[in-house]
Amino acid sequence: MIIGLKRPSIRMFSSFSLSQHCQLESSMYRFFHLFLTVIIASSLFTVNLLVFAKEPAVEGKYFGAKETEYPSWFKESFLDFKEDIEEAKGQNKRLILLFYQNGCPYCNALVERNLSQKNIQQKMRQNFEVIAINMWGDRELTDLDGKTYTEKTFSEKMRVQFTPTLLFFDESGNKVLRLNGYRSPDRFSVDLDYVIGKNESKIKYRDFVQANFKPGSSSSKMHPQEFFLPPPYNLSKKNGRPKAVFFEQKDCPNCDNLHSKVLTDKETRKLIKQFDVIQLDMWSRQELVTPSGKSTSARQWAKDLDIQFAPSIVVFNQDGLEVIRLEAFFKLFHTQSIFDYVYSGAYKNQPSFQRYLSDRADKIREEGKDIDIWRYADELPGERR
Repeated sequence: MIIGLKRPSIRMFSSFSLSQHCQLESSMYRFFHLFLTVIIASSLFTVNLLVFAKEPAVEGKYFGAKETEYPSWFKESFLDFKEDIEEAKGQNKRLILLFYQNGCPYCNALVERNLSQKNIQQKMRQNFEVIAINMWGDRELTDLDGKTYTEKTFSEKMRVQFTPTLLFFDESGNKVLRLNGYRSPDRFSVDLDYVIGKNESKIKYRDFVQANFKPGSSSSKMHPQEFFLPPPYNLSKKNGRPKAVFFEQKDCPNCDNLHSKVLTDKETRKLIKQFDVIQLDMWSRQELVTPSGKSTSARQWAKDLDIQFAPSIVVFNQDGLEVIRLEAFFKLFHTQSIFDYVYSGAYKNQPSFQRYLSDRADKIREEGKDIDIWRYADELPGERR
């Protein structure tokens, strides 16, 4: 019986003619058929909605990660850095802490491209003790001040934002050089010479590099971009936009790569255009006003900011405070992420750039797009050249 329909009584039927009975039976049948059709259709529609809602989206692929086997000649340490420095000193060596993370293609390049070269490996083994630190690791270590950390909390203390990051210490435990990110073999060799020769007390690192590093073939020019603002440069103006400064130089193969293989990407350019952006020759006398309101020259400001590498990109928030800088060899994904990290305001809630990178990659893949952390703009995800 259908709820809500009153069953006709025998008396009601007895007063009807045969044709009336048939008409009533036919009407009730049509109503019942229509009612069932509506219920079944509604049920099927609901089931289809549920199936559609629960059907998982196709996740994008992830390319570029590379696992690395670190050299057997790296030191197996008890991770008491004061003892490590003393032991290194006893062998007339200095200590290097190398921060890495699993799957890091730049760490892989350091090991397989740089440390595999005979002259670089000889310099490393003869003059340094090297200890590898996993920036997400849980091993306990003791810092020079006697405090105990895990690898992860120590990496946070040292503000490690990129891997590889290398910290070089002298015989007294003073940090004499920090390298954030990957360097080409020829540049890395000069970096080692600076520390091996104990030049920190003789000459500024950037001046040493300028005098001793001979870049490979390059365009020997500065590259214009439509998003670079023209002089005069006054970065102290508050207009609600974040700011970015490209420190470059004319003889700079990596600057050429940045402009021809990274900044040609449409999404990256779209992000950069949300910033007030200027380009400076890091050795020039170009006058400018810094975000803090100081009048200075490009050369002096680069020195004050300790700009050691060309190109270096320093990114400031809307209030003129430096948030992060890119100062090594990076490809498309990391360069783009530097700008998104600041423009999106993610840095306010996530102080770890590496965690932000991981979250951003996951979000993009959830949208069904592929991620390749080791490609240039002219390469497809998963393509190797």
